[in-house]
Amino acid sequence: MRIGELAARGGTTTRALRYYESRGLLSARRAGNGYRSYDESDLKLLRQIRTLQDFGFDLEETRPFVECLRAGHPQGDTCPASLDVYRRKLAELDELIGDLRAVRAEIGVRLASAGGADNAPPMCELEGTV
Repeated sequence: MRIGELAARGGTTTRALRYYESRGLLSARRAGNGYRSYDESDLKLLRQIRTLQDFGFDLEETRPFVECLRAGHPQGDTCPASLDVYRRKLAELDELIGDLRAVRAEIGVRLASAGGADNAPPMCELEGTV
């Protein structure tokens, strides 16, 4: 398939595909006319990249998954390097969740001290003045 078809089937743009190629994540073959040519295995790589990016993985973090697929594994997350990336991402998410819980708790404290904990609007000194 040509680059436009791969982009459409993979839910991305031709520009993104060229960027993935420049980063070594995809590798196009060239047809006799010079056009890039891709096959179903490239679509599988692209879908792996896109899924991981949708989960918040940066592009470089997708590399072990792509390499795992290229090595002939049926899934990109069955190789040790991919599992390591999963572990790092889970630790990162746990840290972010902890940070968000702390922020939420602080906002709750501030809301309570402002008199808004009972869902009543807080009183304002300027209320009712012109």
